[in-house]
Formats: sequence, structure tokens, C-alpha cells
Amino acid sequence: MRKYVAVDLGAESGRVIVGDVKNIEIVHRFSNGPVRIGNSIFWDFLSIFDEIKSGLAKAFSSYGEEIASIGIDSWGVDFGLLDEAGDLLGNPYHYRDERTDGVPERLFTVVSLDELYRETGIQVMQLNTIYQLYAFAKSKPELMKCARYLLTIPGLLNYWLTGVKKNEYTHATTTQAYNAVSRKWTTLILSRLGFDPTIFVETVMPGTPIGPLLPHIAAEIGAPDGVSIVASASHDTASAVAAVPAPGEKDYAYLSSGTWSLLGIETPKPIISEKSRAYNFTNEGAADGGIRFLKNIMGLWIMQECKHYWDDQGATDSYDDLTDQAEESGPSQFTMDVDDSRFLKPSLIDDTMPDRIKSYCRETNQRAPESKGQIIRGVLEGLASKYRENIRSIEEITGINIKKLFIVGGGSKNLYLCKLAAQATGIPVFAGPKEATAIGNLLVQAVSMGDVESFDTGRRLVKDSYDVEEYLP
Repeated sequence: MRKYVAVDLGAESGRVIVGDVKNIEIVHRFSNGPVRIGNSIFWDFLSIFDEIKSGLAKAFSSYGEEIASIGIDSWGVDFGLLDEAGDLLGNPYHYRDERTDGVPERLFTVVSLDELYRETGIQVMQLNTIYQLYAFAKSKPELMKCARYLLTIPGLLNYWLTGVKKNEYTHATTTQAYNAVSRKWTTLILSRLGFDPTIFVETVMPGTPIGPLLPHIAAEIGAPDGVSIVASASHDTASAVAAVPAPGEKDYAYLSSGTWSLLGIETPKPIISEKSRAYNFTNEGAADGGIRFLKNIMGLWIMQECKHYWDDQGATDSYDDLTDQAEESGPSQFTMDVDDSRFLKPSLIDDTMPDRIKSYCRETNQRAPESKGQIIRGVLEGLASKYRENIRSIEEITGINIKKLFIVGGGSKNLYLCKLAAQATGIPVFAGPKEATAIGNLLVQAVSMGDVESFDTGRRLVKDSYDVEEYLP
């Protein structure tokens, strides 16, 4: 099988990975995260692009003409605006920026929540693209008038590499500006909100070739002529779910576990009903053109923010160390709603994540944790409780009896969280592979190029090629 390059961008780090689905090699890794300027939070986007080129140069230096194509995946909802000349109108904001505080409620005075959900099937989260764009248009109307193109994060990077402006289906569905039934931008809603629908460029399906590398990019990174960028399942969760090692399985749920926890099922068509809206479930695009029906849960972000604070205080505990301390601390003395909005934003000097957790406990009349182990134990038990709650909701909405849970992504290596998930849900948990997002990215490219027959065949390759651990209730 030929080799492919997956550029996998996460909220903490980015990686450039070369592989053929069955085997992968990380050739470049770099840090990623929010940059605060004044009261706003941005992505350091020029640095991200420069790191991607560095990684691609390493990939082509090692593998040269073995590489058939390149695919990019990233977190969802964020975007870049371009002017008529194709120049970027400011650095892309980070989805945790506070400018969307209270924006959904203001937007619902123009378009009701019920109508927006019927049209898009997307759960309400203040970080969604439509709320970010609405806030931007209200605060910077003159700059918004200059916007001619809106590109998602992978779409923007693909444009800089190829000169072609396209968005991709799985990423477009995260915006809450896309109709999951018609598979088109929801021009009716966008027009009522005062947006020019023509700025939302054409959307293509996963596996669609975007175009060859621009000549100056190819020369800079040492790529041979004709190497193309392919639209992978460019939302990182869509790529991760494509690599769930469940060939031929039915009645299972997946959990893409990392900074966010995304728990759901795969379905050919959107599930848009009063009950799905009441439970705030979302319909996002899948790698095969279907739907990932899921719930966004806060994820390991809370643990990451606690660790960042403790690191700044001089601590040297690794994530494994903190998890061990959590397990040794005994059952948590408090019950934590990990989706409480106070945990969404990055820590500040005078408002740290551990302090927020203690404040939450005091406000809910619970005993506040004292040690790092007790704090992390509460976070992990809170996540497992959310998994149980949302699996039950999926069963109620769909009538499906969920019999297995497949956990993929970085969180699949948190052994204690996997144990807690099995205990909480009462069903077997299968954990791995850790690098599911990159593997799924490569799989989409391999299917597109005809090297892998189908996604089910690809999942069988994943199951046979990577370690998957089983945890029983």
C-alpha cells in the first residue's frame, strides 16, 4: 500500500504522521494552544502553518515519492475570514474566547432555537461557528463587510497549500450553519441573521481531491510534482470515528476521548426530533457521508487545565502520575457536573481550574477536595457519569440497546478512566487505538485512492493492526 500524510491538529498539539493505515510514524510534533492578547484568545495560526510545512518537509525527506497524498484534520467550529483578494482578515479566534458569552440567547431573538435545531440538527454550544460569527459581525461590522470567503480551519490550511478554496462536509456540519438533511449551507437562516450566504464556499465530501500543492510550497518542502491535498474527514472526531475498530459490529457507541469527549452512534441520516433537541444531541457529518449522532462532553480539558496550573507552580506530575493519585485517593467525596459552563474557559492567574472545582463544591454544598488526587478523581468520575447518562439518552431517543462502548483517541490510554467508564455504563469497554484520528485521516485517503476497499475493510485493518484493551464492568 502507498503511504499518506495525516496532518492532525489538536487543541494541545499538532502532529504530522506518515502511514498506510496498518502502520504509522509520527515524523513531527509541535505544541499548540491559545494565545491571549488583551481580553481575547486566538490561535497562533501562522506558527501552525509553519510547523505543518516543517513536518511535511520531514515526511518527504524520509518517504519521497512513496507519499500519495496529504490530508488535514483539526478541531471543529473555528474559521478564518478572507477578503476579496484571498488575504486573511485577522488571526482566527480560539473557540473558548469570551466574546460568545450570552450570544446564543441574543441570536435566538432573531432565529428561534427550535427553528435553528430543525434546520441544522446541531446542539447549542456557545462556541459554535454561527455564534462566533454573529459576535464578530456585531463587534466588527466594518471588517465583516470586507469578508468574501469563510473557510474552516482545515479549509484555510488547504487553501494556503493549494490555492483552492473549499470546505469539507464533516467540518461544515459543526458550524450550526449547515443543513444536515439537504447537505447545503442553510441560506435561509444565514440571510435572516444578516450574513451574506455567498461567503460560505463550496463544501466537498471526505475523500475529494482539493488540488496539487502550489509549486512554491512543493519546492519549499521537497515534495515531488503532482502530490495532492485530499479532503480527509477533516473534523478530527470524524476521522477518529472512521478508525473505530468495530468492523461488522452493531448496537455500539463510540467515545472519542481527548480534550473533548464526544460520545455517540453512527446513523445514515440525521436524527432531528423534539427529544433529541431536548437532550441537546447533535448531528455531525461522518467520513462515509452519513451522520455521527453524538453529545459533546467537556472531556479531559479540565484535567489538562489543572495540570497546567500545577506545572506552573513547579510540580512535575505526569498525567499518569495524576491518574494514579486519583485511583489511590478512594471514591470521590463530591459529584461534579463536568459540563458546567465555569469549566469551559482557560484558567487565569486569579481564577484557576482547581479553584473553580473547589468553588463549585462549596456552591453545591459538597466537601471540597484537598489533594490533587481527590480533584482528578472527581473529574474522572464526573466524566464516567456523563458517559452513562448520555448512553441512556441515546437508547431512549433511538430505541437501540447499546451493548459495547469503543473508546478511541488519547483518552483511551487513561486506563483508570476506561475502568470507570465500564463500571458506570455497565457494558464492556474496548479502548484503542490512541492515534485513531490520524489513522482515520489516512484511511479516508486510502479509500479515496482505492488502496482500501471500504471503511469496513479499513476498520478490520485497524482491529488487526493495533492493540485494543477490553474492560469489563
